[in-house]
Amino acid sequence: MLRRKSISRQTRATLRDSWILFREFQWSLLAFVLTIVGGGILYFKLAVLAGEPVDNLIASVYQVLAITFLNPVGDFPKTWFLEIFYFVMPLLGIVILAQGVADFGIMFFNRRSRRKEWEMAVVSTYKDHIILVGLGHLGYRVAANLASLDEEVVAIEHNPSIQLVENVRKLGVPVIQDDGSRQIALENAGVARARSIILCTQNDSLNLQIAVKARSLNPGIQVVIRIFDDDFAQALQEQFGYIAMSATGMAAPAFAASAAGVEITRPITVEGHSLSLARLEIKAGSDLEGLDIGQVEKRFDISVVLLRQEGADDFHPTPVRQVHLGDVLVILGRPSELNAIIFANTNRK
Repeated sequence: MLRRKSISRQTRATLRDSWILFREFQWSLLAFVLTIVGGGILYFKLAVLAGEPVDNLIASVYQVLAITFLNPVGDFPKTWFLEIFYFVMPLLGIVILAQGVADFGIMFFNRRSRRKEWEMAVVSTYKDHIILVGLGHLGYRVAANLASLDEEVVAIEHNPSIQLVENVRKLGVPVIQDDGSRQIALENAGVARARSIILCTQNDSLNLQIAVKARSLNPGIQVVIRIFDDDFAQALQEQFGYIAMSATGMAAPAFAASAAGVEITRPITVEGHSLSLARLEIKAGSDLEGLDIGQVEKRFDISVVLLRQEGADDFHPTPVRQVHLGDVLVILGRPSELNAIIFANTNRK
């Protein structure tokens, strides 16, 4: 399924990028057409002047087109200026056409030289995705965690590290090199079609500025924002409905899970292990559906601390309790284990 989805996206991106290329080189094609038509009109008048008239103007344009591709129609002219025309016209037409075709071919088959345009063509195929602004160390870890959850992600970074960007692209995440505070950058990342935006830059005011701009472009988008000050983070969450997280002690999986629609607490360290609580609802087709609590805990190496079933809460449910569609689990575990069970619940294969 994922492979077919990837192939479909690549095909659509290639078609869109080819159309962009065609539009970029349309002037070369237009110049060629005007040369042929103009040459046909000129030849029609010269032929009349030389006493070797062509049947009509359309026939004259066709004859010029044939000459251009070294496939002349009819007899070779006897007048000296028509003879010169026969030699000059192919050179002029082929030079104009060949330049445009050569440039188009080079750009079409060497998309690396047009990385930005290609990335934007790929992004144009995304919908209901997550935008990640900021590819520092936290941003990269968030991208990696989202990739492990099989979420579709588009990253924006103004001054990217080459190695970091390559690593992110290997995860299947397109990277737009631009300033995330610019409206055009957010539009190119598909903010109007996105489900969530995660702001991971190290500048609180910049994160807030981008959050406001993203909401203005897409009022329904979920905003997950990195804020260094704990009190400010709480205020943003209360006043604007942002999921605001303090960077101190906050693990990347929490950002990724929040954008994926899973509630997760800040991690605590117990005996050197980083542990968080996560709340997830069993979705249709989830790999967890039909398992009992003991199987869930053993398979994912986590602890189920609460099971909500038919509106009733059961703290520390017994291992034999079975998990059904619509149930809510509250689980305790390390980031990697939480990622695994969240991915299993999405059932994205």
